[in-house]
Amino acid sequence: MYAAGQAHPAASDRAAAPVTAAAASATAAQDVAQVVQLVNAERRKAGCAPLRSDPKLRTAAQGHADDMAARNYYAHAGRDGRNAGDRIKAAGYAWSAWGENIHRGPHSAAQAVDEWMNSAAHRENILDCSFEDIGVGVNLTGNGPWWVQDFASGR
Repeated sequence: MYAAGQAHPAASDRAAAPVTAAAASATAAQDVAQVVQLVNAERRKAGCAPLRSDPKLRTAAQGHADDMAARNYYAHAGRDGRNAGDRIKAAGYAWSAWGENIHRGPHSAAQAVDEWMNSAAHRENILDCSFEDIGVGVNLTGNGPWWVQDFASGR
């Protein structure tokens, strides 16, 4: 994982080329779907049920990815002091448990998931069989990309 201010691997051609807002949105949507697919493949290998993609969790995750990109910080706590549980609740999801993975730098969903899986704490969230739902956010701006996974179980 890359903290704010650290050097990042060379950008892919996708990140280097000028991108229209519509193309970036389509690419981000594909990345989100691919993260969910790859996470569920890892969960399947570990004997966990697949996570359901939840629009409220996606709203919370996307909001945090966008906020980190806009304000150029890298942390689970937002500049307003709210954590993922606060953001998830504000998005309308009534949770009994939650977890969050963030990442900055990977230029593909596969790379982001691979690096999360190679980090004990991030892997633990992905393979926590008690989580039922996931929301993924990605912001593809030039100072990122910024990736957020919010996991939760409802009440």
